[in-house]
Amino acid sequence: MAMARAFRLRNSLSSSPLLHDTAIKSLLLNVGCSSWLYCQLSSPISFHSSAKFDLTDLTQPHLWYPNARKKKRNVFLHMGPTNSGKTYHALKRLEASSSGLYCGPLRLLAWEVARRLNNAKVPCNLITGQERDEIDGAKHTSLTVEMADVSGEYQCAVIDEIQMLGCKTRGYAFTRALLGICSDELHVCGDPASVPLIQRILEVTDDVVQVRYYERLSPLVPLNVPLESFANVKKGDCIVTFSRQDIYKLKKKIEAGGKHLCSVVYGSLPPETRTKQATLFNDERSEMDVLVASDAIGMGLNLNISRIIFSTMKKFDGESTRNLTVPEIKQIAGRAGRYGSKFPVGEVTCLKGSDLPLLHSSLNAASPVLERAGLFPTFDLLSLYSRMHSTKDFHPVLEKFLAKAKLSSDYFISDCEEMLKIAVVVDELPLALYDKYLFCLSPVDMNDDISAQGLIQFAESFSRKGLVRLQEIFTPGTLQVPKTQNQLKELESIHKVLDLYVWLSFRMEESFPDREVAASQKSMCSLLIEEFLERSGGYRPFRKGQPTSQWLQKKYQKREMQKYFPEINVESD
Repeated sequence: MAMARAFRLRNSLSSSPLLHDTAIKSLLLNVGCSSWLYCQLSSPISFHSSAKFDLTDLTQPHLWYPNARKKKRNVFLHMGPTNSGKTYHALKRLEASSSGLYCGPLRLLAWEVARRLNNAKVPCNLITGQERDEIDGAKHTSLTVEMADVSGEYQCAVIDEIQMLGCKTRGYAFTRALLGICSDELHVCGDPASVPLIQRILEVTDDVVQVRYYERLSPLVPLNVPLESFANVKKGDCIVTFSRQDIYKLKKKIEAGGKHLCSVVYGSLPPETRTKQATLFNDERSEMDVLVASDAIGMGLNLNISRIIFSTMKKFDGESTRNLTVPEIKQIAGRAGRYGSKFPVGEVTCLKGSDLPLLHSSLNAASPVLERAGLFPTFDLLSLYSRMHSTKDFHPVLEKFLAKAKLSSDYFISDCEEMLKIAVVVDELPLALYDKYLFCLSPVDMNDDISAQGLIQFAESFSRKGLVRLQEIFTPGTLQVPKTQNQLKELESIHKVLDLYVWLSFRMEESFPDREVAASQKSMCSLLIEEFLERSGGYRPFRKGQPTSQWLQKKYQKREMQKYFPEINVESD
C-alpha cells in the first residue's frame, strides 16, 4: 500500500512543470520513505496513474521522521506532580549517558540543565532560539524544544513538561520531539494526564514504553483561611496575579505596609531579569523577601516559596476572562514548599474567601486527560503546496493548506494566528517563500506595537538590500533607566526587538551581522530594568557613590567578564 502510494506521488508530481526532482526527493524524505524506497522512487521509471498524492494528508506524522523509525527506542514516561523528583531522575540518566539531549519549554530551563551538566563535569552545549554556547568536546546539548535535533543519534534524550504537547500554540514542537528524536533511551517528564495520549501516539512507532509514577516529595497544605489583608503577608510568600499592571499594584500595596520589599516575575520580563529577581527573593541576605508573580513561576525557576496566595482565580487568556484550569492551579500551587528548601512544607490559599472552594476542588481533582497533540506541517510540504498552486504568497498557502489538512483523532493543527498576521505583512514584500516562512516563525508579539514595528522594519530592510544593520532602527548607547511604568513597558518591548534580531541572526547570519551588538544591548536592557525594579522597591546595592550610568556600565562589564571568569562577583564593587 505504501509502495503504491509513493509511486502515485512520483507520477503526479513529475507531471507538474512546477516541481523538480529535488523537490520530489525533499518531500519523499519528509513523508518518511525508507532509504530503499527513496532510491527506488528516484530511479527514472514511469508509472501511469490518475491518482494524485494528497499533500494535506497529515494522518501519519510518525513517518516524517525516518531516522527515529529506524530505531526501537526505549521510552520512559516519568509522571507526577510538581516537586516530585520526576525530572531529577530523568536528568540523572542523561548525565550518565555517553551522548544526549535535554529539551525544555523555556530558555531558563535549558540554561539550568546546561549549567548542571557542566558543573557535573559533563560538557554540555546550550542552544536556544537566541543563543549558541558550544563547549569543546561536548556530546550533550541542552536546548529549547523548538530546537530539538531530529537528524542526529543519541544514547539518551529528555523531554520536559511533555503535557505541553496539548498547548494550542507550541504543542507541535513537543510532538515533533516525541516522534522525531532518535535516541536509545527517551525520557519524557510531565503530568500523568498526558500518559494515555502518548501511549496511543507511540503505538505505531514500535517503541517500548514504560510508565513510572512519582508522588510529591514535600507536603502541600491547602489552607482553609484566606489571606484577606496584605497586612497578613509574611516572609516567603508569593502573591499570584495575571496582569502586569496588577503585579505592580500589589507590589506597591505590600511595600506600603513597610514590612516587606517585593521581587516581581512575569512573562514579558527578560529571562535574565526574571532569574535575577528570583535570586534576590531566594537570597537570605536580600531585603526582597516577598514575591509578586504571574503564572510565569509555574516552570523554569527554582523558588524558595513558603506560601502561594492567589489574588484571583481568573485570568485573561487573550480571548476572554476565565477561571483558572485544574492543571494551571496545580502547577502554580505546587511551587510552594520546594523539596530541600528552607520551607519544607508548602501552603496555598487565596486572597478572598470566595475563591477557596475552586482552589480546594482543583487540588483534589485529577487533571483532565489530554485528548490531542499539536501538529504543524513541515516547510517542505508547504513549499510543494505553494508550487502546485503557483503562488509565493505565504498567507493563502498556509490558510488553504490548514483548511484542507486531514488529521487523525489524536492530533490538532497548532494555532497559527500570529503566523498569519506576520504573513499578511511579509507577503507585501519581494521575498522568497522560505524567507517569509522564517519571519513568520520568529518570536514576535504582533500585539506589541514596538515589537511588530521592529519585525516590519527588519523584513523591509532585508527585502530591499539583503542586509539589516541594527543601527538602522536602534542607536546603541541611548537606553536609560525607565522612570515610569510606560517607560518600563517600552524598554521591555525594545528588549524583545533586540531578541528578535539575535534570533534572525542565527538563521540568516550574513544578512543580520550585528548579533554581538544586539546581544550586548539586550544585556543593558536587562540591567536597566533591574535598576528600575530596585529603585521602585527602595532596595539599593552599595555603589560607593557612583552615578547610576557609571555603576550600570561597570556592572554590565562585570557581567560580561563573569561569563569567562565565574569567580567574579557581579554585585560587588
